[in-house]
Amino acid sequence: MKPALSTIIADIVAQMGEATDRGKVADYIPELAKVDPARFAIAIATADGDLLTGGDADTGFSIQSVSKVFALTLALGKVGDQLWERVGREPSGNAFNSIVQLEREQGIPRNPFINAGAIVVSDVNLGGHQPRVAIGEMLRFVRYLSGDDTVAINEDVAASETATGYRNMALANYMRAFSNVRHPVDLVLGSYVHQCAIEMSCRQLALAGRYLMLDGRHPDGGRVVSPSRARRINALMLTCGHYDASGDFAFRVGIPGKSGVGGGILAIVPGRASIAVWSPGLNENGNSCLGTQALELLARRTGWSVFSPPEEGD
Repeated sequence: MKPALSTIIADIVAQMGEATDRGKVADYIPELAKVDPARFAIAIATADGDLLTGGDADTGFSIQSVSKVFALTLALGKVGDQLWERVGREPSGNAFNSIVQLEREQGIPRNPFINAGAIVVSDVNLGGHQPRVAIGEMLRFVRYLSGDDTVAINEDVAASETATGYRNMALANYMRAFSNVRHPVDLVLGSYVHQCAIEMSCRQLALAGRYLMLDGRHPDGGRVVSPSRARRINALMLTCGHYDASGDFAFRVGIPGKSGVGGGILAIVPGRASIAVWSPGLNENGNSCLGTQALELLARRTGWSVFSPPEEGD
């Protein structure tokens, strides 16, 4: 018999607390460099309606690129499959902020989860409006998904990213030259950095991901996306959600996930659980060092890898 989920969470928190190699915080964004690398949190929202937490699960952190999952959901709602004329669906094999591949592929980003692809998604979501309108829509959407109106943007993080985001400026301007960014670059990046600066706790983030666990349904009723769109977003998370380490994450963990350089990871076990982990120290690929290890332990002890055979009665 498998141990109770609460026991597994307690064991993971204890093991992560003893870890000596905690990675390195994203010090190229000054505000993120201030975060204590000793922090660790996990929250799991189950399909049965339970919410289990461990560690610093109520501490807010900058979700950064995890926000790309919610931005993609909004963009697909606006333009549907037309989005794929401007953004690909393939793993990148390069760093999340690389410009090399973009040059070779004529301004079409490989996928919506690398920075270039997320900038195009922000361009779609801007939709002719000022950034504050697009960001207001994003914030309302995340609050709706999490059922929590206290979710907010950390303006200090947004300002810090704006002041140091030279590579994102280069990516956006390069795509603008190919007409794949259609609004003024400063407006698109203004929307993008504020999206990345949304601050959430693991508790809030796990709740926000439930629609992808539930085949596109909101747990309180109604539908966020269609079942096919939920499955496709999960597929992109599995194949592209961890930058150039996406294959390794699928190999080791086997759960769709999206990481952010703030140290958070949102992981989805379809039909079973929405999981959020956070530890701010990153590995060499820009993914949470302990967060990745924690999800690997969780998948091993629960059998939740999407490649595991279904249990009897499923």
